[in-house]
Amino acid sequence: MHIEDCFIAGVKIIKPKVFSDDRGYFYEVFNKKLLASAGIDDEFVQYNQSLSSKNVLRGLHFQVPPFAQAKLVRVLLGSVIDVVVDIRKNSPTYGQHFSIELNEENKIMFYMPAGMAHGFITTSDNTIFTYFVSNYYEKSAEGSLFWNDSDLNIQWSSENPIISEKDQVQNFIKDFKTPF
Repeated sequence: MHIEDCFIAGVKIIKPKVFSDDRGYFYEVFNKKLLASAGIDDEFVQYNQSLSSKNVLRGLHFQVPPFAQAKLVRVLLGSVIDVVVDIRKNSPTYGQHFSIELNEENKIMFYMPAGMAHGFITTSDNTIFTYFVSNYYEKSAEGSLFWNDSDLNIQWSSENPIISEKDQVQNFIKDFKTPF
């Protein structure tokens, strides 16, 4: 497992070492000791999975303290453009975003500490996306930023993604009062 830092403090790109042969492949998805050696020492308490058709955009979501969540995400089937936005008020990268392609071929995992708004858009049909999270879901703690905020300038792979009603009415970063 190879773990790289992102320019946003605490965000990590995790590339597993894949062992392949004519039978298929094997790799470690989760190794607490290796993750801890890279500064990822969260206790993951919930594992979530979503299935989406192509061009579905989910996000940009977060939970506010004391229910904030660190996340370790990956794609089991299909592909996504995964995005995090730093919403920690004292961070030098506040309001900046980072995106990465996650897919079933590259097997990359993506870690984000609490204090990030997170979203993704599917770039293939029948995409299965999984999340390890460090805190339980709490509806009253939900927060979101508008996916198409011009101040964030996120380059999604579609100008007309499929979006839930909930994600169509959210906060703009300029009006957002961060709890982090």
